[in-house]
Amino acid sequence: MAAYDLEEQEQLAELKAWWKQWGNLVTGIVTAAAVGVLAWQGWSWYQARQAAQASGVYSVLQRAALEKDTQKTKTAVGELIEKFGGTAYAPLGALTAAKALYDAGDLKSAKAQLAWVAENGKEELKDLGRLRLAAVLLDEQAYDEALKTLSAGHAPAFDARYAELRGDVLAAQGKKDEAAAAYREALAALERTADGAKNTLQAREMNAPYRDMLQLKLDATGAAK
Repeated sequence: MAAYDLEEQEQLAELKAWWKQWGNLVTGIVTAAAVGVLAWQGWSWYQARQAAQASGVYSVLQRAALEKDTQKTKTAVGELIEKFGGTAYAPLGALTAAKALYDAGDLKSAKAQLAWVAENGKEELKDLGRLRLAAVLLDEQAYDEALKTLSAGHAPAFDARYAELRGDVLAAQGKKDEAAAAYREALAALERTADGAKNTLQAREMNAPYRDMLQLKLDATGAAK
């Protein structure tokens, strides 16, 4: 082996001294980083695998709902929630199942699915689940429970729908003045949505049928403006 010159020997000595002092720390940091990378890759792989499997179950659920196979729908949504509740397919599946079960007259099961979405869904899906749950409660004449469900916070995009349904519940209770106030709130929310759109005129044109329906509901209360 070629002999080191003096300068190289000094550098080597400094390196050995530095490594003696900091080597364990460096090794620990490198090891922790490697473990972190492997863990992240493992988690990413697990999530991708979960999503792929959930997608398959969701497809089965959609087909069962389309074919009006109530039992198969219940089985598929149960598996989706139990095994893949953390994926985006679970709340979508629960909403799909809820509609199929509602159409089949199984309100109890439909409510259970919607309650799960209202509790576990993310953002807009949670708001949609809560809105549909309140609609089912209205059908069951569970008015107080429906109003309580609608009192929860929600995204501004749902302001008009929540106010409208609250008006429907109050109208069903015979509270015409309160129902009228809720419908006016829905109309105001619809106007705010149009004002906030990039093309206000186009948004108002698109909202026109819904606005007319809200106005009819308001007029039906017979409440003074």
